[in-house]
Amino acid sequence: MNDAPDAQGIRGGTETLATEFSAAGGPRADGPRRPRTGHSQQPVVYRRGTAAQNRTMPPAQETPVAPTDQQPRKQRGGRNLPAAIGVGVGLGAVIVASLFFVKALFLVVVVAAVAVGVWELNSRLAETKGVHVPMVPLIAGAVAMPLVGYTAGGQWASAVLALTGLAVLVWRMSKPPENYLRDITAGVFTAFYVPFLATFVALMLAADDGAWRILIFLVVTICSDTGAYAVGYKFGRNKLAPTISPGKTREGLAGGIGLSMIAGALLMEFVIDGGAWWQGLILGGCAAVTATLGDLAESMIKRDMGIKDMGTLLPGHGGIMDRLDSLLPTAPVAWLLLAVFVGG
Repeated sequence: MNDAPDAQGIRGGTETLATEFSAAGGPRADGPRRPRTGHSQQPVVYRRGTAAQNRTMPPAQETPVAPTDQQPRKQRGGRNLPAAIGVGVGLGAVIVASLFFVKALFLVVVVAAVAVGVWELNSRLAETKGVHVPMVPLIAGAVAMPLVGYTAGGQWASAVLALTGLAVLVWRMSKPPENYLRDITAGVFTAFYVPFLATFVALMLAADDGAWRILIFLVVTICSDTGAYAVGYKFGRNKLAPTISPGKTREGLAGGIGLSMIAGALLMEFVIDGGAWWQGLILGGCAAVTATLGDLAESMIKRDMGIKDMGTLLPGHGGIMDRLDSLLPTAPVAWLLLAVFVGG
C-alpha cells in the first residue's frame, strides 16, 4: 500500500495556508523568507481580524519584585541619623545641665565616661587581639586621675598616671610571663590615652570660669566635626586619608576648620572674660586639627582591630570611645591655649 501523500494535495494545502496568513496580516508564502539561524525561534502568534501581529518574546528569568516593606536606606556612613541626633541632643542636655548647675556633677559625668571608655577599649583589645590588660588598676587610675586633677592640679594627676603604670606592671605578674610585654604596653597606653588626656578637662573645669572654658572646648570640637561632615558631604572630592578613613575629605577638613574658628572667635569675644576674637580663631583652628587627628588615630586603632565601632552603648554613635576620639586629644590643646590667653 502506498502511504506517500499526493503532491498536488500538498501544494494545495500550502496555498491555502498562505492565503490565511495573508488575510491575517502575516507574511505571504511568496515573500522573502527569513534566514534560518542556529538558535531555536519562538512561534509567531497572529490574530485574525486585525492587521497587527504580536511576536512572543524569548522566555527570560523573572525579575523579583521588591518587597513593599523595604528597609529604609542607611544614612551616610551606615549610621542611623535620627537616633544619632536624638542621642546627641540628650547627651548635650545632660552635659549643659550638669556643667552650669553643679560643676561636681559634670566631673562625675567625665569620670563615668572615662571609666566606660577604658572598659570598651580593653574589651575590644581582648576580643580582637587577645590582649589582656589588668583592668582593676586601669579603672582605679581612670577614676583617680580626673578627680585628683580637679582637686589638686596637673602635677598630682601626672603622679597618678605614673602610679597607674606601675600598678599595671605589678598586677600582670600574677599571670604567666607569656605576652607580658604586650599586655603591659597596652595597659600603659590605655592609661595615657583615655584617663590622662581626659584629666585636662578637669583642669579646665577647676578654673573660676571653668564652665565657660568647657563650653568653648566642647563647641569648637563639635563644630569641627559638624562642619567637616556638612562640607564634605556636599563638596567633598579629594580624600584626606583614604587608607585610614575613606569618608574624610580635604574639603571637609577645611569646612570643619572654618566653622570651628568662627565659633571660637565668637565665644572668646563674648563669653570668656579677657578673651579676644583672634584668640578664638587660633583656638578653633588648632582644635579642628587635633580633633581630626584624634578621629584618624582611633580609626587606625579600629582598622587594626578589624571593627567598625568600639561599642554599642550609644545608638547611632557606637560606643563612648567613638565620641571621645576627637575630644581627648583636643582637651590638652584647649587647656594650654586658654591658660596662655586668659590665665589658669
